Amino acid sequence: MFTGIIQAVGRIAEIDAGEQDIRLRIETGKLPLADVALGDSIATSGVCLTVTELPGDGFWADVSPETLSLTSLGSKGVGDAVNLETSLTLSTPLGGHLVSGHVDGVGYIEQIMEDARFWRVKVAAPDNLARYIAMKGSICVDGTSLTVNQVDGSAFELTIIPQTWEETVFSEYVAGSPVNLEVDVIARYLERLMQFDNSESG
Repeated sequence: MFTGIIQAVGRIAEIDAGEQDIRLRIETGKLPLADVALGDSIATSGVCLTVTELPGDGFWADVSPETLSLTSLGSKGVGDAVNLETSLTLSTPLGGHLVSGHVDGVGYIEQIMEDARFWRVKVAAPDNLARYIAMKGSICVDGTSLTVNQVDGSAFELTIIPQTWEETVFSEYVAGSPVNLEVDVIARYLERLMQFDNSESG
């Protein structure tokens, strides 16, 4: 589990492509690795990846065909930036919201607008995720815990503060950039509970 509070921006340093899967070497920049061990999880632009090697300046991870099909990692190239967060512990402050690192779908940046010292970012989500996205609700975009400000069909708008803009990959987005989306897990559990309630009442 993660909090959605990005600790560092890393870069894809190497891609080892297999027939249907890939291995990634991520240079982690200022991400603290002292307590990271083989087998630990690191959220990489919202995708929970398992550390398979620790070369010193980052980590290697395997990316399965399923992960490639459900996330934006397959479209990344060497040099591309990724948001990074190590997994939370019982002593980790929960500054964002509970994030599993299991991406629900890929959205796309529709528009970026400057607004005083802030940025308003409109994101187009897949239609099947729209029912989980609510005004003032939580959503995870490329691993970043954010609050939804407006909803327009399957699109939604975010307000990005200067700290988030500077310390995440948001400053590198352009219109059309793909982003990994993870909806609030509470919304999914509520939907499941309602399905059981409806089946029992029927």
